[in-house]
Parts: sequence; structure tokens; C-alpha cells
Amino acid sequence: MGEFSIFHWLVVLAVILIFFGGKRIPEIMKGFGEGIRSFKDGMSGVSQTPAPPAQTPAPPPAEKPAEEKK
Repeated sequence: MGEFSIFHWLVVLAVILIFFGGKRIPEIMKGFGEGIRSFKDGMSGVSQTPAPPAQTPAPPPAEKPAEEKK
């Protein structure tokens, strides 16, 4: 089996375009790039996800004044 020539790469590209369609390829490549970036970050120990905001406890609801019964 020899090396891939330009003709082989064109056939592979045509099959990919037929199989996935032109509109989904950018989505697939974006997901692929995010996966590689996540893998690199995981290997270096760096986290790109922002920390969730600190939650402050909600103040207690204001109590209604007691109604007087007659």
C-alpha cells in the first residue's frame, strides 16, 4: 500500500462531505477543537472553566405584622 496522493485525499474529502454534509462539518470541527483543547488543559493541569459564583445565603423573608383579632 503506497502513500496517499492528492487524488486519495480528494476522494476521502468527497466521502466526508457526502456522509456529513457541508453544514455539519464546522460543528464537528469545533467540537473536535474543543476536545483537543480540553485534553491539553487536562494534561497541563490548567482549568479554563470559570469557577461558579459564590452563593450568598438569601435573607430571611420579612415577617408580616401580626394581625390583631377582635
